[in-house]
Amino acid sequence: MNANKFNISYAKALEYWSEIPPTVDGVLGGFGFISELDINGSKLFLESLLSSENAPGCSLALDCGAGIGRITKDLLIHHFEAVDVVEPDLKFINSIREFVGDGQLKIRRLYNVGLQEFIPENKYDIIWNQWVLGYLTDEDLVSYLIRCRDALAPSGVIVVKENVTSTGKTEKDETDSSITRSLKQFIKIFKSASLKRIKQCKQTNFPNGIYPIIKCRRITVCPGIPRFGQYNDRATTHKTLGTVRLNVGVPIVVMETTDQGD
Repeated sequence: MNANKFNISYAKALEYWSEIPPTVDGVLGGFGFISELDINGSKLFLESLLSSENAPGCSLALDCGAGIGRITKDLLIHHFEAVDVVEPDLKFINSIREFVGDGQLKIRRLYNVGLQEFIPENKYDIIWNQWVLGYLTDEDLVSYLIRCRDALAPSGVIVVKENVTSTGKTEKDETDSSITRSLKQFIKIFKSASLKRIKQCKQTNFPNGIYPIIKCRRITVCPGIPRFGQYNDRATTHKTLGTVRLNVGVPIVVMETTDQGD
């Protein structure tokens, strides 16, 4: 596995986000209008997860690459007793409690650190990753997922909501030094972290031309966000990768740890 074939730069990504305003439109790259659609799709997915056999608990969630806390505010605090937040941009971290408003009482801890350096200190029922894993090299992503795997409570899950390409190739965005992987590449990475898909869906109702997305459990991989500032027809797909939705084809996958010996 090539750790950094595309020359991902954590410093360049931080520099890019340091110039972005702490607003919904800012963190969604000018696509703030899709926030409600995104949350609704994630809500359906999460609720199906929480009502499933051997469902995760509802005590503690972790929101990774949280930005200003959009997912914490509109999704996680409504389903979990408490939420921890990880976000590398200090400006966003300082905006989270005010943005979340009354629900901030459920925010337990804020971690101002990049995911490549983050080491979970607790056991989580849900670890939610959305539109953030494209900033990690393959090597760092595998290591990060292993740390997340080891930080799961009994029946806990990891949710990954990410864009995927339909070309089967990785595509680089030089603006923010991020990449968009294919589903096949994600599956290879999950396998390297001893994670196995147990649910997969597609987000629906996003505007045409937005990159596809994926989701999962125990590790749960979820659909991703549109590439910032881009509508890219060649990247769209209508494949069903599991069980969530999105007109443009945003796959959502659920994963679990692989049994010893598999």
